[in-house]
Amino acid sequence: MLTFEEKLAIIESFPELKRHDVSLGRVNFHYEESVMDKKIVVYRLHPNGNGFVYAELIDDDYDVDSKGMVNIRDFSEEELRKVIKQSIDSLSEQEPFEETWINKENQTLKLVHDFDLWNVYAGDMLDATHTTYEAAADYLQQEGFRRLEK
Repeated sequence: MLTFEEKLAIIESFPELKRHDVSLGRVNFHYEESVMDKKIVVYRLHPNGNGFVYAELIDDDYDVDSKGMVNIRDFSEEELRKVIKQSIDSLSEQEPFEETWINKENQTLKLVHDFDLWNVYAGDMLDATHTTYEAAADYLQQEGFRRLEK
């Protein structure tokens, strides 16, 4: 496991991130150029080595919590650099986030991130709205859909 100092050095190597010291020696890092309301990339990096990175919009299969954060406690240097870059990239995308989901009957639904909500569309018709990507993905899976790979 990387130490707090090692994680801090890795995170500070990303010049686009701005450090914000918070309580109990913890540190947040913001991406001020984010095209979304979300600006925190690294959340509550603690002197004990625990911390989180925003990963809700990343295509990789990270185990994110209800806030879209992945715990980086046991990440290697390579894993930490990768998830931070992916997080910054996900907050930099100018195009709206959109995924296509398909079922066994080849019917498709679109999952679109609109104004901090996750909307499911059947053609032009709004089918469902969720507050998190995970909730929308769970809904689609329960309805028999799987994400169509790009």
